[in-house]
Amino acid sequence: MIRVRPEMWYGLYNALLILGFPFVLCALLLKKRSRSGLLQRFGWVVPQGWGARDRVLWVHAVSLGEVSAVVPFVTMIHQRYPTIKIVVSTVTETGREAVQERLAGIATHCFLPLDYPWIVNRFINALNPIGFLVVETELWPNLLRALSRRGIPAVILNGRLSSRSFVRYRWVRPFMRQVLSTVSLGLLQSARDQQRFVELGAPPDRVRHTGNMKFDLTMNGMFVSRPPIHRSTFGLSEDERLLIAGSTHPVEEEILLESYRAVSRAFPHAIMVLAPRHIERSDALAETIRSFGFPVVRRSRLPETGDRETVGPRVIILDTRGELAHAYGLAYMAFVGGTLVPVGGHNLLEPAAWGTPVCFGPYTDHCQEIADLLVESGGGIRVDNGHGLTEALMKGMQDQDWVSHMGLNVRKVIDDNQGVVERNVSMVEQVVGLSRCRSD
Repeated sequence: MIRVRPEMWYGLYNALLILGFPFVLCALLLKKRSRSGLLQRFGWVVPQGWGARDRVLWVHAVSLGEVSAVVPFVTMIHQRYPTIKIVVSTVTETGREAVQERLAGIATHCFLPLDYPWIVNRFINALNPIGFLVVETELWPNLLRALSRRGIPAVILNGRLSSRSFVRYRWVRPFMRQVLSTVSLGLLQSARDQQRFVELGAPPDRVRHTGNMKFDLTMNGMFVSRPPIHRSTFGLSEDERLLIAGSTHPVEEEILLESYRAVSRAFPHAIMVLAPRHIERSDALAETIRSFGFPVVRRSRLPETGDRETVGPRVIILDTRGELAHAYGLAYMAFVGGTLVPVGGHNLLEPAAWGTPVCFGPYTDHCQEIADLLVESGGGIRVDNGHGLTEALMKGMQDQDWVSHMGLNVRKVIDDNQGVVERNVSMVEQVVGLSRCRSD
């Protein structure tokens, strides 16, 4: 068997990057929302205005979901070490918006540099961080290698590995072993994630199962930067009950609308909110809703006092950013998308944090441990298909006591699993050496 040296793996990886450079450049130029961060992505512009002696902690969160998860962590670091400058990088524009909104005055945003050796070296030299924290799992080999060579600790925070990613990484396990050797510590969401990292070659003494930080996204600190959302925001009457389906996808939405059609015939005071995962699809979704015979109300076009003119069964499209997590607090029952289609599921804890019963489909690979906890507690409902969803919603509309009991159960899951942020902060303090910054 031919033994491939680490340099050969990195050589092959970089050769593929160079061959793909024209396609990467075209993709960035063609996407209007990517052009604003183009110079940062190429390592030419880094956050400015700090002195040479400033200590910088670099946190990377890909997009909105990762930013949301890391907000309590970054806030706690800022409170304990106010002299540390915190940079949060993202890949997407929605991630940038979330950082600037939810971490205003706490962290500075930048876009993640592309993983070419000359780009990441330029960026790291300019930023000179004391540590690098990557939220969930974005393993960029050249970036992690450059940090390791400079003695800058890299930590995987709230890490996870989906089944799809795990299978793909196993094809290049020798290379992954080299990549993971550059990671100082992995703080992982579940025991399953811990086992998978070890199977890919991570040193067992460098990975820890500390839990999911999303359990700490409580109502007290989750929405402080957003204006409140009330029932009047959606134009609801006192007797109407809101069924919210969040982070939904095509095909899945047709299943949801079919279920809602059955429910609304029996319970006309049931109102549905659909929050598509990608709000750019709102126009197409509106057409789909009309094809089912429902009036369409767009949240972005509602007056401040809501819409009192449209009455009876209707579907409200939540086509605004950053309001879904708060809107779940108004829901009688909730459904979380990406679970009736093979996506893997989105954040089940956002409705759970409000004590709202959570329904979801069979595809929960991205949140398997949380889904199991919710079902075991009696606060979550796993359905196999649209028929199962209809039965669950019908039962909920008929039995308010059952819904209230589920709400108490799901909230207990949240309460019993909090404290992850505190554990992760303590471990990061040791690895990055933050205690030396207290006297700065």
